[in-house]
Amino acid sequence: MTDYVTVAGGCFWCTEAVFKDVIGVESVESGYIGHAEAIRIGFDPEQLKLGDLLDIFFATHDPTQLNRQGNDVGTQYRSAVFPADEAQEAEMRAAIERAQADAARPIVTTVEPMTEWYPAEDYHQDYWETSGRSNPYCMAVIPPKLQKLRKSFAARSKAVVA
Repeated sequence: MTDYVTVAGGCFWCTEAVFKDVIGVESVESGYIGHAEAIRIGFDPEQLKLGDLLDIFFATHDPTQLNRQGNDVGTQYRSAVFPADEAQEAEMRAAIERAQADAARPIVTTVEPMTEWYPAEDYHQDYWETSGRSNPYCMAVIPPKLQKLRKSFAARSKAVVA
């Protein structure tokens, strides 16, 4: 059985690259929700609990930056989560509290209603694997995120465990 969760943490190329390396993640689709760049993650809840997935999400982007991630500025790059139901919302709020306990500044991640999902154009899908390594922006931003995943969540990384 596959569960789905929708999150926004800046440029979807960057968040997609991180979650494609997470054990238990079956699919990652880049798209738009609430005018934000986001990803919809399909995952196996027997291999990866939603709380663990959310902890990875909060650790691999900066949830303390309002309406931006690094040099990407604007509300489309905000940190946000989009619960599909009350159970997901409770998990998301608990993950925000866990992240806040480790953060030096206030977490500004918003919990927003699940609205219509719009898949991004085909050239945005699997961007890191197809075009990202020739994109200077991606080369500057994605490897440090992957390094953090592989160091902080080594048991969850396909690259480390393989």
